[in-house]
Amino acid sequence: MRIRAGEAAEAAALTDLALRSKGHWEYDAEFLAACREELTMLPAEVAARRTAVAEEDGRILGFTTLDGEPPEGALGMMFVEPDTIGRGVGRRLFSHTVDEARRLGFTRLTIDADPHAEPFYRAMGAVRIGATPSGSIPGRELPLLEVVLV
Repeated sequence: MRIRAGEAAEAAALTDLALRSKGHWEYDAEFLAACREELTMLPAEVAARRTAVAEEDGRILGFTTLDGEPPEGALGMMFVEPDTIGRGVGRRLFSHTVDEARRLGFTRLTIDADPHAEPFYRAMGAVRIGATPSGSIPGRELPLLEVVLV
């Protein structure tokens, strides 16, 4: 598996991957439809959001985005193909993104986490600092996590 920069031409494939990954948690079709806009990657966003892609044998296994400008930013998106969960793809992507954030001068990243993903992020060293409103589902709150990079 290698991690590389995402390409604008992959935006639709990344969107589809994000929806499949979110669907892994058995959310219903109505929920996923409500999330579609928030989970959509546009070609112009791929480079602007510092998208990193995990790839193996030409297949995209997952991706992250590093949003914002130093010193504070966000792990904006992180999704892994459901059939690769547990193979270390997420760990490698997370570590890559944190390393890249440090290299660019970020000192803090926040994560608006899916509740099902919170244990993963906590295992990676993130700390819950509160809750944040969902950008897709009115009235739903998401765990707000933080990773301090200094």
